[in-house]
Amino acid sequence: MFLIRRSHPHACGATIGAVADEETSGEEPGLLARTPSGALVLGAIASVQFGSAIAATIFDRVGPGGAVLLRLVWASLILLALRRPRFRGLTAAELRLAVVFGLVLGAMNLSFYEALDRIPLGIAVSIEFIGPLAVAVIGSRRRLDALWIVLAAAGIVALTRSGGHGVDLPGVLLALLAGAFWGSYILLNARLGQAFAGSTGLALGMCVAGALAIPVGVADGGSHLLEPRSLALGGAVGLLSSVIPYSLELEALRRIATSVFGILMSLEPAVAALAGFLVLGEKLGVRALLGIALVVMASLGASLGGSRRTRDPALLVQ
Repeated sequence: MFLIRRSHPHACGATIGAVADEETSGEEPGLLARTPSGALVLGAIASVQFGSAIAATIFDRVGPGGAVLLRLVWASLILLALRRPRFRGLTAAELRLAVVFGLVLGAMNLSFYEALDRIPLGIAVSIEFIGPLAVAVIGSRRRLDALWIVLAAAGIVALTRSGGHGVDLPGVLLALLAGAFWGSYILLNARLGQAFAGSTGLALGMCVAGALAIPVGVADGGSHLLEPRSLALGGAVGLLSSVIPYSLELEALRRIATSVFGILMSLEPAVAALAGFLVLGEKLGVRALLGIALVVMASLGASLGGSRRTRDPALLVQ
């Protein structure tokens, strides 16, 4: 569907998936091989969105910035432990690319979690989806592709007018900003994969993203960041939002077409709404549900009509 290497909002740690896949497939190749591809993709979607929902439960202790910092730190530690990347011999151009990638990765996660602190998870993910959707259809000469952007825009309008559910202007703008960073992340990720061998570029970018989150994270969380509960939940978010989903996605992509994968991934806003309801008790009205449905339809349309577009599974986060 999209050229997504995710960090979703979810987003951070996205690239660990490729690394984790090597480890996971070595540990339980039989289990993953026997699991239906559709179940793997749906499991990955559920893992990401429930990870985001769990992250929101520690906002009251460490704030959105603190949650992002914990997730990035855990993701970085896992990545560095698994791959032990080498940073010697990098050119100035490679370093600049990795730094820009890391800044976008960190900004994407910070803006998404700030949005999640203000608006329901299902609405935040649906609005954020406009970024990857725009990348998916940008430059297309098919008139039908423009319809999907219009449909998604209509869905966002419906979401922003679903009063009574905590939808405010700052939250909507932050989710849109996260979507813009998500789109930039997709494009930069493609360049990163071409410029670096292995996971060196990702590891360096992850460290930059973590450094970017330190001031905001410490200001939000302070000493609460070191509390056992915060550390444990932060680790759980890193696993649910990064390691587990990317392992499942990579295994699924070995067996199904990217167009089918994109169709299944289009369900992500709906699953986000379900995770928000079950974990956070977020109830959405008819207008909000209609808005989410429109975004899902736009994503499905882009996937069905965009078989020529591929999804690069090499990276995460959201």
